Amino acid sequence: MIDQRLLPGEYREVSFESCTQVAEAIQRMVVRGAPAIGAAAAFGMALAAQTSPAGNSDELRADLVAAAGILQAARPTAFNLSWAVQRMLLESEGPAREDVNQLRASLLDLAQRIADDDVQINRQMATHGAGLMNAGETVIHHCNTGALATVDWGTALGVIRMAHEQGKRPHVLVDETRPRLQGSRLTAWELDQYGISYEIITDNAAGFFLSRGEVDRVFVGADRVAANGDVANKIGTYMLALAARDNQVPFFAVVPTSTVDLSVAEGAQIPIEERDPSEVLQIEAQGAPIAPAGAAARNPAFDITPHRLITGIVTENGVVYPPFELNLRQAVMESPS
Repeated sequence: MIDQRLLPGEYREVSFESCTQVAEAIQRMVVRGAPAIGAAAAFGMALAAQTSPAGNSDELRADLVAAAGILQAARPTAFNLSWAVQRMLLESEGPAREDVNQLRASLLDLAQRIADDDVQINRQMATHGAGLMNAGETVIHHCNTGALATVDWGTALGVIRMAHEQGKRPHVLVDETRPRLQGSRLTAWELDQYGISYEIITDNAAGFFLSRGEVDRVFVGADRVAANGDVANKIGTYMLALAARDNQVPFFAVVPTSTVDLSVAEGAQIPIEERDPSEVLQIEAQGAPIAPAGAAARNPAFDITPHRLITGIVTENGVVYPPFELNLRQAVMESPS
């Protein structure tokens, strides 16, 4: 994996040899972004199978169930993580999987297919999303949803990249995305690689640019989408959606159908990860802490954007519009299991 904590100052690839190490990498945000977490978790399950001392399939399945618990606890909001883990567990079931070595091989093969499929799915979403854009548009992008957040290409940032490669030459206002600054650290770094025009803005400046008519549309990703179209995404997305709606600017989430959780009726049922307050309190400005010693902080990693604020949801099966409760389910059903 690329250690995303070090970008943009240093590019470093890191390797892991156990399921536990992969879970720690996910929790510590060495790897982040819902699709990337899903693929990483799939390979974590494959590692669990490869390193298990099990002598038969039943013993191996027990080790896989334990590994699934470790991985799913790493980050509870991102649905792709549990989606990938459950696919791996399902692969281990059935009489056709009685040979333990064959089972290990089939799990590794499925992990690779999950990764390869992600690249193709991202390109399909990018094509659908780029079709929404006109030449020369200015878009606001929140967090990081590019190749770093996926196996390759990206979701919302993948749409922008596709539009750029089609010659539409968009300009991107990049939300810093506090407190971990995935926008200014990661999205800006990716846009540099692609040669796409951008400017970094503070999160709370987005409403200013929207109100001045300087933004044509907003693209964000998502970590989980409820059956009714409510979107759980990086903290700050809800405020951005409110400002976009007030200024009649189209607001799109770009997500693979593997991010849609039809078992959750609405966003209020999605668990929201709260991370260590130190991520907020240990930020420095000009070499000095931004907060008084002993200050307390709250640090939710995600918020819920109600479906009423969302213009459409771009999936690999096309752009889904309201009523989301009906049309999202149809989009998910069109994807192979």
